[in-house]
Amino acid sequence: MAFQMQAVAVGWQIYELTHSTLQLGMVGLVQFLPMVILTLLTGHAADRYDRRIIVAIATAGQAMAIGFLVIGSLGHWIGPGQIYAAVAVVGAGRAFERPASQALMPNLVPEAQVPRAIAWGSGAMQTAFVIGPAVGGLLYGWGPSAAYGAACALTICASILTFLIRQERVAAPREPADLHSVFSGIHYIRRSPVILGSISLDLFAVLLGGATALLPAFARDILHIGAAGLGALRAAPAAGALLMSVVLIHKPLGSKVGRKMFAAVFAFGAATVVFGISRSPILSFAALLCLGAADMISVVVRSSLVQLETPDAMRGRVSAVNSLFIGTSNQLGEFESGVTASLFGTVPATVLGGVGTIIVCVLWMRLFPSLRAFDRLDQPRPAA
Repeated sequence: MAFQMQAVAVGWQIYELTHSTLQLGMVGLVQFLPMVILTLLTGHAADRYDRRIIVAIATAGQAMAIGFLVIGSLGHWIGPGQIYAAVAVVGAGRAFERPASQALMPNLVPEAQVPRAIAWGSGAMQTAFVIGPAVGGLLYGWGPSAAYGAACALTICASILTFLIRQERVAAPREPADLHSVFSGIHYIRRSPVILGSISLDLFAVLLGGATALLPAFARDILHIGAAGLGALRAAPAAGALLMSVVLIHKPLGSKVGRKMFAAVFAFGAATVVFGISRSPILSFAALLCLGAADMISVVVRSSLVQLETPDAMRGRVSAVNSLFIGTSNQLGEFESGVTASLFGTVPATVLGGVGTIIVCVLWMRLFPSLRAFDRLDQPRPAA
């Protein structure tokens, strides 16, 4: 909830200060750069130290950065530079948080229940993604400090709650911190075409098709629905993902998982095209709803493959690379969207991105036949 509330406030505040889609894209870039720099370190840390403590400390660091945004907004001295600096610190915190939290999940549930647990976890997260943007947009009506203040308080709560997690787990032996160990996650993914195909598909699909960074421009200049409407638009993909997670909890994907994943990515691209050409707030909301539902299928398949086909001793490093791919698609995708929108216009950039996602989907079906043929998540094929 806190991250989404902060994202709404940052996006709206940056656009109010600059009226620039390129500056909106810069928000994604400054979050992405710390992840690139720290990826190998964060993955190795997640395999050497208590993953729960790493998540809690990283979340506390994010709370401090958001607190800086509160103070700056209350003092009316904050500008784009200060906002970017705080967002970069949040990005660094998330670089440590993501691989540790992803690798922690299989330590908390039996292996056979991992796909369903991921659906439950994603559903809980998407619930927050529905509530967070809407609340953030409403709170922004009282000023950015109100939205940032609530986000800071929730982030502190998240850190405390993470410390309270209890797990029964035999500590794995710690590998020496040499170059071979640090880079082993990358080598493992290269040897597994199913994992490589799934995370690279998500990378390019969201990199091209993600329109999240441009939502403030759509809300303000195209759909004319204001800050509260921006919150609703940001919540729409999460609402669709939440509905799909409920379906997946009660009716798992079953067989032909690979084909279903490709169908979902194709639908993601098509929904992006519809959103780009829409001038109706209702149709735009519906398109984002479908986009989120399709993305949830891809998330569950990719996350389950990464966790089930990776030994626990390497899950942190493999999850770190996976997080880098996710961060590349989300944060760098926001930068790409801002650049293309500044060059071609907001609507053409969004439509071209959706078409690009469809093209990538078709191409990946040919490049990764083992992923297309993957059958069931409840019968994983552990790699050596």
